[in-house]
Amino acid sequence: MAMEVEKYNKKNTAVKRILQEVKEMQSNPSDDFMALPLEENILEWQFAILGPRDTEFEGGIYHGRIQLPAEYPFKPPAFMMLTPNGRFETQTKICLSISNYHPEHWQPSWSVRTALVALIAFMPTNPGGALGSLDCKKEERCALAIKSREAPPKYGSPERQKIIEEIHRYMLSKAPPVPAQLPSTTPEENSGTEDKESEDNSSSNATPVEDGPNPEVREEEVMEEVHEGHVEAAVGQLRVGLSLSRQPEAEAQVVERPKTSAKAQKPMDDRLLTWAAVALTVAIVVLLVKKFVKSHGLIGYFMDGS
Repeated sequence: MAMEVEKYNKKNTAVKRILQEVKEMQSNPSDDFMALPLEENILEWQFAILGPRDTEFEGGIYHGRIQLPAEYPFKPPAFMMLTPNGRFETQTKICLSISNYHPEHWQPSWSVRTALVALIAFMPTNPGGALGSLDCKKEERCALAIKSREAPPKYGSPERQKIIEEIHRYMLSKAPPVPAQLPSTTPEENSGTEDKESEDNSSSNATPVEDGPNPEVREEEVMEEVHEGHVEAAVGQLRVGLSLSRQPEAEAQVVERPKTSAKAQKPMDDRLLTWAAVALTVAIVVLLVKKFVKSHGLIGYFMDGS
């Protein structure tokens, strides 16, 4: 979509910044999202993101709306989802650390691109009861991901709808196929699988990185590391638990080794005791003989005879 930039006041800080971001997005598009402002109001953007890979959202195309404040980029935008997704409510402002619900976290160096990368990262996280969040089952989210590809949502004026449909066509050309429905598993099996994946992740020392063509995403990656830190902490607890569970076996081996050496030394100890008993017996006999000789005056007799 080509914008008529001449009709905007380029001296305005917000307008100047927004036009720069539009130019950057058009020259460096992403396969994971697309966003465009309205011609009649460049503070309002329509966007769509792809569901993050290896999650129940994979293959889904999720549309939404961004409302930038007049003080942008010094104040954060507001976000609203338009496509049912099972993670966020639709047509309701959602509470994120990058949204207008938390202006204290917003950094002026962040951009619409940064915010969309962060939004993709927030999709598979625990909602934690935040405003505008949902906690649907994986099966329901998978079904919504499939349905999201069928047609773009209907919202607002003809201009908005035209942009939404343009974005949907672009994202559909980039979207991977929706994976097969996730098999239903019991909570115990689920826990076992998650523990195994945690062990694999801790042993591989590989940290997933969101694909983002813009270096400005660095601040958001810091936010992602905070989330990953909790995951790594859980993995660390699991690793400690495993090491503790193996300690009794090691202790048992340490206890058994002295028993084996004791068996090997037992015959030698028996011989030593036998020789000690013989020596003691001989000493007693010698003492008795001396006492007998002395008591009967045999010592003088032997001396006279010599």
